[in-house]
Amino acid sequence: MKTFRSHIRAAMLALAAAGPFASQAVAMPVTPPSVDEPIVLAASDCYAIGQQVAAQNGGTLAKASQATRGGQQVCVIVVLVPGKEGQRPRRSEIVVPLN
Repeated sequence: MKTFRSHIRAAMLALAAAGPFASQAVAMPVTPPSVDEPIVLAASDCYAIGQQVAAQNGGTLAKASQATRGGQQVCVIVVLVPGKEGQRPRRSEIVVPLN
């Protein structure tokens, strides 16, 4: 049992010592944005698209997020549509391509 604990301690120390080196090896170089490259705000675009979709469906926007489906960027919109005759609102998930 004593040797097992010593092996665990040695492995933990090795991992702790290698941590800073691994994080630097994985880090991507930072490049400052240039004026030529446009800045894309996908989250606000999905939110704006979600508000439009919610208004078209007569509901309220619950969630708007960006995702990749089939290699294409899409907005996943969740709208709460009021239920009929006083019932609970129903959840409707709508996927819209991000253009």
